Amino acid sequence: MKRYTPLLYLLLICLVAASTAHAQSNETTTSWKGFEKVDLTFRNTPAWYVKPRQALPGKPWVWRAHFPTWHIEMDSILLSRGFHIAYINTNDLFGHPKAMQLWDGFYDYLTQEKGFAPKVALEGVSRGGLYVYGWAKRNPAKVSCIYAEAPVLDPRSWPGGKGKGSGSPQDWTRWRELYGLTEEQAAEFKDIPLNDLAGLAAFKVPIVHVIGLNDKIVPPEENTFPLVQNYLKLGGPISVYPMTRGEQKLEGHHFPIEQPEQFADFIYQHSVPVQKEVATTPYLVPNKGLANAYHTFTSTGKGTVAFLGGSITHNPGWRDKVSKYLQERFPATQFTFIAAGIPSLGSTPHAYRFQRDVLQKGTPDLLFVESAVNDRTNGFSEQAQVRALEGILRQAYAANPAMNAVLMAFADPDKFGDYGQGKEPVEVAVHRRVAAHYGAPFINLSQEVYDRLKAGEFSWKFDFKDLHPSPFGQEIYFQTMKDLLKQELPVGVSVQPVTLPAPLDRFAYEKGSYHPVNEVRSTKGFLIDSSWKPQDQVGAKPGGTRAGFVEVPMLVSEAAGASLAFDFKGRAVGIAVVSGPDAGIISYSIDGRKPQQLDLFTQWSTQLHLPWYLMLADELKPGKHTLKLTITDTKNPASVGNACRIVYFLVNE
Repeated sequence: MKRYTPLLYLLLICLVAASTAHAQSNETTTSWKGFEKVDLTFRNTPAWYVKPRQALPGKPWVWRAHFPTWHIEMDSILLSRGFHIAYINTNDLFGHPKAMQLWDGFYDYLTQEKGFAPKVALEGVSRGGLYVYGWAKRNPAKVSCIYAEAPVLDPRSWPGGKGKGSGSPQDWTRWRELYGLTEEQAAEFKDIPLNDLAGLAAFKVPIVHVIGLNDKIVPPEENTFPLVQNYLKLGGPISVYPMTRGEQKLEGHHFPIEQPEQFADFIYQHSVPVQKEVATTPYLVPNKGLANAYHTFTSTGKGTVAFLGGSITHNPGWRDKVSKYLQERFPATQFTFIAAGIPSLGSTPHAYRFQRDVLQKGTPDLLFVESAVNDRTNGFSEQAQVRALEGILRQAYAANPAMNAVLMAFADPDKFGDYGQGKEPVEVAVHRRVAAHYGAPFINLSQEVYDRLKAGEFSWKFDFKDLHPSPFGQEIYFQTMKDLLKQELPVGVSVQPVTLPAPLDRFAYEKGSYHPVNEVRSTKGFLIDSSWKPQDQVGAKPGGTRAGFVEVPMLVSEAAGASLAFDFKGRAVGIAVVSGPDAGIISYSIDGRKPQQLDLFTQWSTQLHLPWYLMLADELKPGKHTLKLTITDTKNPASVGNACRIVYFLVNE
């Protein structure tokens, strides 16, 4: 498949390179333990790295956090074996997101400008644990292993002193002020190393802790031991080595390291040989980028971000990670996040529910859209996909011409067959085409996952596990999104409102919306149930219904021969039904034309009451029309009834 790198993407690379070149221009060289040390200033922050005499292939490296000159025996051993050692001085930030943003930038500088390995071994001493785990949890795919000495893993233990430890009142006050927490809020604060370890565990990042069992500053009972328990429960590999010999100082917190060669071996074994990874660049098509949204975030101090999609958007994972990243990237911005993911729904449902599920909750400055998985599963044609995706974007730009949208194609096994034959899946091609037409960034996660599976980086069965990704898969998705989100806002560039181009398809659903069932003109055998819910066993099962399609008004009939008439004004009409195990077959006509039949039963109807969107006509002349619908006396052989349950009429005016 031929890939294109847009000019804007090259411009963004140049801008990032220019920002890192500043760090390179002020480098000075000194000596450190007989090795060459390079001191520099990175984004106004002191930093350095030490070179080995002969670097190993791929340049494996160790990243020190806080106290970088404490217990350097391992560093010296690893330098002699060909490792680089690096450090950036984010001291007194206690692993705060400000520090994590600097760490992200420094990582990019060392890997992209200096050619360091894509995975780094992290070393954290004492409070350095806050940095090491803070960054590792945000970037598990970039960590080869973690070595920590008496690490701080719960600020309430240190500096808080809320348990067995002596604590540090001055540092506790500084930590709370930095995070903006009261004493009460600090007691419930969850963003600490002990929590959210699923991503690290999914990547099987190996961890070693070296501790003093009698540490009264950072008690292992409040730090290392609970982390070990949490990590093991998630399937993560971790070992603990108590240092029991030699003099222990500072209330058991300082101790000599026994057999440093053993721990140097641990880092070496998990860092060498350096594994090459598939670059994300080919899968990111920035088009016009995110400059408008980022300018709004910084200039107004407010931002609305909407996530529109199916179950992969609805479930926890990449969406939460994107939200957190934006909050950390723009700490002065007050965000509103709109979670508009509903399982089983694809692009046509998204286009017709966009007004209700997104715009009625806020006007997005940044919109994420995904539908490629369900569009194939639900059988929407290529033409319907174009009309729907265009409809979503045109509605969004009409509401906010300064908005940015990101279109994404997620992975599923059905698409892998197309890639194996050298073809781009239709759904992916449609997302790419529509994104290019409107200048919206496109992320081809489907192709990325396929390529990385073929390269043997991970497996679908044991790592990704499902089209609903495991924590491992969620991290794969997020890290590529993060590569897009990290782009710098060009200096001096103001908001450039979008001038809508002519649509790719003149019947695009750009004025698509729901019409309530009480607009029906006449009925025979249909009744409106003001709060419908299923009475069968399927509906009682977990996942047997979908939010927004149960306990809502519904036009219902279970009898053959029941009929209705619906008058509307527009170019398209359809129905959103709930298709359960008793779904029937309907006959319908528009403006008295020849009737057509449509089976409401689906392959999933025996498992759940599925929201199912059916366009009955979408190339009508503008103006008034009448839909007439009747339940036939025939049914699908697998169905147990003749039911028709309409939750919304769909109209594109």
